[in-house]
Amino acid sequence: MRYFRLAASLLLVLGFHGTTAVLDAAPTGASVLKKGARVAVAGDSITEQKLYCRYIEDYLIACLPELELRVLQLGWSGERAPGFAARLENDLLPWRPDVVTTCYGMNDGSYRKYDKAIGEAYEKSMREIVARLKAAGATVVVGSPGAVDTFSFKNPNVSPRDYNENLAQLRDIAKSIAAAAGMPFANVHDAMVRAMEKAKPVLGEAYDVCGADGFHPQPNGHVVMAYAFLKGMGLDGNLGSITIDMKGQAAAEGGHRVVSSSAGKAEIESRRYPFCFYGDEKSPASTRSIVPFVPFNEELNRLTLVVKNFGGARAKVQWGGAVKSFSKEELERGVNLAAAFLDNPFSDAFRKVDELVAKKQGFETPMIKEVVTRFRTTRDLLGSDAEAEKALATLRGRLVAKDDALHATVRAAVVPVKHTISVEAE
Repeated sequence: MRYFRLAASLLLVLGFHGTTAVLDAAPTGASVLKKGARVAVAGDSITEQKLYCRYIEDYLIACLPELELRVLQLGWSGERAPGFAARLENDLLPWRPDVVTTCYGMNDGSYRKYDKAIGEAYEKSMREIVARLKAAGATVVVGSPGAVDTFSFKNPNVSPRDYNENLAQLRDIAKSIAAAAGMPFANVHDAMVRAMEKAKPVLGEAYDVCGADGFHPQPNGHVVMAYAFLKGMGLDGNLGSITIDMKGQAAAEGGHRVVSSSAGKAEIESRRYPFCFYGDEKSPASTRSIVPFVPFNEELNRLTLVVKNFGGARAKVQWGGAVKSFSKEELERGVNLAAAFLDNPFSDAFRKVDELVAKKQGFETPMIKEVVTRFRTTRDLLGSDAEAEKALATLRGRLVAKDDALHATVRAAVVPVKHTISVEAE
């Protein structure tokens, strides 16, 4: 085992040498999200997988319900930045987005070694996209492309190392475009590279972070992507706190309230959910397996328990059906319940929200790709036609109304959760 870990670490060093820059995943400053904001998630087939964009919507709806945000995903398989630039006016702007995340570059790199022409074409279209969205009043969270897996990416034209170097060049271009436009940047590439560097020595070289095919991530990699974009939005990750006083009353804040309490025990009602993870702890097909290798819980998912006036050295904390042991010092500093209890009282409720978000985003893909985007062809065929424009506006309105209804169903599923926390000496 020791030899395997050393060998795996060496392979990672060789595979990633020269590809990773020290770039922050989050911008400086406050969150770009205001109450009632409309958030659009745009990208290629990785976006159309409806996983990282689903996790983003899960987080924005369930973890930040007080913001009353609205999310639309516009993933398009095989798309490059010029393709989105061509459909932006028709497909997205009528929706009046306030915040738009972009994730292009995987296809723009053309699956070969980097050359100047690749960078110039990508930069031209990305600058156009950002400028047009900015002119429309939207904040653009400019995302870098992701990465390819050092083990599962097999391409006769380019090695994983060389293609990650290509994608790193596009990452730097995206970062410079964001800086020039005064927009936040989401460093998806480095987040995925770092997750690979940490996960493979532990779970094996064949544990893919960037997908079984090397570039379409499984749920584990999409958690990393969601992390990068949520950080890019400037979120602070504080989801509230609960304080239990062993000699007095409990207190709660940040979307949580105390229903009843006694020494060492509190019943809480929570409007805010922590983000929940599921599945096999060793499988890339689960969200839970990547948790130790990405700082999602530490930076975005902090539901803190503080215990005061505890007299012993260690305590048992029961939350839902699980019991964990903590030292007095840990409890006084504060324990992140979301990180310590992956199975928790919110797990079932969060799963229901996620299922409804998946259904909603499943509607949005054909709505955009099969109907809305074809309005451009209709206009080309009919020319200037007021009656046709009226009909198209009516059809768009009906589609948006259906999507709004699906969104309302998602929001209605985020119901307050009652749960009990008890603390006692070991």
